[in-house]
Amino acid sequence: MQRRVNILFLGGAKRVSMARLFKRAAERLGLTAEIFSYEIDEVVPVACEATIIKGSRWSDDDILERLDETVERYAINVIVPFVDGAVAVASAYAARYPGKVFVPSGDAATAELMFDKVCAAKAFENADISVPRTYHRGEPCLRLIAKPRHGSASKGIVMINSVETLNDVLLHGDDYLIQERIDNREELTVDCYVSVADGLPLVVSPRRRNVTVGGEVSDTETIDDDATVELSRRVLAAMNLRGAVTVQLIRDLDCRERLVVMEVNPRLGGGAVCSVVAGADIPLLILSEATGLPLEASVPQAGVRICRYMQEVVFVNGVLKSDY
Repeated sequence: MQRRVNILFLGGAKRVSMARLFKRAAERLGLTAEIFSYEIDEVVPVACEATIIKGSRWSDDDILERLDETVERYAINVIVPFVDGAVAVASAYAARYPGKVFVPSGDAATAELMFDKVCAAKAFENADISVPRTYHRGEPCLRLIAKPRHGSASKGIVMINSVETLNDVLLHGDDYLIQERIDNREELTVDCYVSVADGLPLVVSPRRRNVTVGGEVSDTETIDDDATVELSRRVLAAMNLRGAVTVQLIRDLDCRERLVVMEVNPRLGGGAVCSVVAGADIPLLILSEATGLPLEASVPQAGVRICRYMQEVVFVNGVLKSDY
């Protein structure tokens, strides 16, 4: 009889392909995977591959207790966070209930640091990791970008092209990270997996972001890029990151292809499917580490490209209509 592994997604509402990849990885390991997803709304696309559990918000005071009730009820073995707010929750859960489930991420403090853009930029600078130059009051520079300090998915970003706009942003200066804006650029994402147990980087898979919609990639392609891999490895080591990590970089095409870190998300990225199908099987590594199986580093194939499209998942009176 195959061993069963129960996987709980946190905020995996749209991660249908990733759910399928986890099931495929489980089969390769001789496991049977059951996917659950912890959501505030039961009508979400991943319902076609997972059992939806309607739960608390990440900011609720009792989120860890409620999460533990879910772990107990459904005999959860692995928790995988997919949205920013869920990462620190998953890490905090692992710290409060050590050894109860496997969480492919580092400690909560590191997660919170990475999701505070101002503090993260300072941490990168202190580690001598190149980032876009941070704006300081009084400097004569107007080609700037202001990012909400705790924002995600490109929401709330302000392009600064005038003194008036700059002054408006500075009225709320503590709420934003203001940096130089690199307009002539290439955007890169690096999907990584670092062993939670020993900190060994097993996957560092760079890909080019060709098209993004609403802050999430819809067209991306794996590439062979030594400079990107090297910088990403430095970031992973300097920040002591573990588990699934997404490093976002910018190549400045006007400045001798200067490579800078835009941000780091200590979780699986939305476009990580591309790296997985190219051979960087992060779900396989997560399940292998969770079940004590051997871990092997992998190098993905360059030139693998995915293009996303919309597909309907139908519900009738709140119930999934699976035969649509």
